[in-house]
Amino acid sequence: MIGRVESRNLLFNLSPHPRPTTMANEVPDAKEMNELYPPLFRPSCTNCSFCDGLREMDVAEENKRVPPGDSAISAAALFKSLSFLDRYLAVFILLAMISGVLIGVYKEEGVQRAFNGASWKGTSIPILLGLLIMMWPVLTKVQYERLPAIFTRRDIWLHIGISLVLNWVIAPLIMLGLAWATLPEPELERERKGVILVGVARCIAMVLIWNGLACGDPEYCAILVCVNSLLQVVLFSPYALLFLNVLGGSHTASLHLDYRHTAASVGIYLGIPLAAGVVTRYLMKRVLSRSGFERFLKLFGPFALLGLLYTIVVLFAFQGHRIVHNIGSVFRIFVPLVLYFVIVWTSTFFGLYFLSRRRIGKNLGGYEKAVVQSFTTGSNNFELAIAVAIASFGTESPEALAATIGPLVEVPVLLALTYVALWLRGRLEWDRALGAISLV
Repeated sequence: MIGRVESRNLLFNLSPHPRPTTMANEVPDAKEMNELYPPLFRPSCTNCSFCDGLREMDVAEENKRVPPGDSAISAAALFKSLSFLDRYLAVFILLAMISGVLIGVYKEEGVQRAFNGASWKGTSIPILLGLLIMMWPVLTKVQYERLPAIFTRRDIWLHIGISLVLNWVIAPLIMLGLAWATLPEPELERERKGVILVGVARCIAMVLIWNGLACGDPEYCAILVCVNSLLQVVLFSPYALLFLNVLGGSHTASLHLDYRHTAASVGIYLGIPLAAGVVTRYLMKRVLSRSGFERFLKLFGPFALLGLLYTIVVLFAFQGHRIVHNIGSVFRIFVPLVLYFVIVWTSTFFGLYFLSRRRIGKNLGGYEKAVVQSFTTGSNNFELAIAVAIASFGTESPEALAATIGPLVEVPVLLALTYVALWLRGRLEWDRALGAISLV
């Protein structure tokens, strides 16, 4: 029987990766516990046979984690802590973008013919394949067996509420304001609408990649992605109609949407990878030992980044000729998008950090939760935005061009912010801030 103190720790511990190092029958005093385990990394229980799910260690993630410390982490140490693919991901992404644009320019007819002929329920099969490869390993790593216990915590409901406000109130309004501030001319109204459409489509895919690279909490990220996906089915159509037809200007063609198309797109882009991840996890855990399953995750994990690179090549091949032939408009569209991703991410990240240092933010958790919120808010569902822009305004429309520029900006900017987040993890001393609050 687990004692009252142990059961309370099991229920309310914030750490998604418990790391006990003491024996089950040892009970360290408060001072020793604070020295051994900063509050964010304190073990959730001392009986490792109680729950395999709570004690499972993701070796692939642990190998690239940067341990918290009292001193700031140097850039060299951070770089060395990453795996080979993570270390040179920026170079690979740049090569993928260049390759995609070159393919789109020099093989335009073949690319367009392949894309137009490969679709299912209005969804591009090449893009769907890339998203499946990208999201499948990430969703396989999520410890779904922990979700019932997580939903009993007060902090998860607090984070869901914060995510709803950030994603469905603040972020779209910021994009709306930036679009008007940087693209105010009447002749750029259609480009402005495309930028606004990107801000309305909340992210359900790539946030899993950025969160994993920045060592965020995978379970919290999966929960917020699922919640935002369900809300996207309900809210995307009325939001898009309001922001584009009313707030974004109404002198050009109006947007017409129906719930069925939006629901089908969200269901396909998220539902298939989620089902694949759940089935793969439970099947592999049944047929493999714990060490075998950890080795499987370590081998399976890099496929997510390979899927990301493939998706980038496909997207830029599809839109490469449009980017090259409209280079002037592309640079104008760059401005609000770059400002949006930087402003939204930094304000969310530092806002949660400063709140976590106050008594009012004691239930916000630490670095791993702030990373989840920052990338969930700062990312966008460019797949849906591009699909809606093309279906509503046409393949060659300025709205489709603006939606296409979304991933061109989002991918390198958010990749850079993952490195910034890891660097700031030690600089901002999250664990010390949480410890100060817990001792008050």
